[in-house]
Amino acid sequence: MFKYSYNLPSEFEKNCEIFCDLILKYNKTHNITGAKNAQSVYENIEDSIYPITFLPLEEIKTAIDVGTGAGFPGLLLALAMPQTHFTLFEPIKKKSAFLHLVKSTLQLKNVTVCSKRVEEYKAFKVDLISSRAVTNSKMLVNLCHNYISSLTYLLFYKGENVENEIDGIKNYKIYQRGKRNYLLIKDINDC
Repeated sequence: MFKYSYNLPSEFEKNCEIFCDLILKYNKTHNITGAKNAQSVYENIEDSIYPITFLPLEEIKTAIDVGTGAGFPGLLLALAMPQTHFTLFEPIKKKSAFLHLVKSTLQLKNVTVCSKRVEEYKAFKVDLISSRAVTNSKMLVNLCHNYISSLTYLLFYKGENVENEIDGIKNYKIYQRGKRNYLLIKDINDC
């Protein structure tokens, strides 16, 4: 099913099928994502979970995803990383309602859906902060500053212009897959 070799939980593929069915059905009336067919949904799933090929999974017990939207990438990372508790921040009500539906349908114990902006919530330190297509990297770091410790990894899903967003950031690595650049930052407080 997937192009890359992943060490995925046994229920991952079945959960993705259910997620795909839900998103295609819900999207018809609520327009929560640009993914309008199964192929597009699965491309977004692949894009979302690719970082598990390079993340230090054993170090990541808590995570937040900023602007989760229809579940990309935070919900899919939660499905791929059941040992990690994810808090998904999505302030748009129809999208957060969809996230609640998926959480309930799949009986996800490692997911909390928060229908607020990340900066409006009482911050707590986490091991991973992920975000896709929300804002530029420096703005994301500023928005999430109170969630960051010296142990926190920041994973930002970026396009081809990622180089324009790393000025002044020292401790980072860029992983590339097609036109996607995955910006992984560590020790942001030391920058």
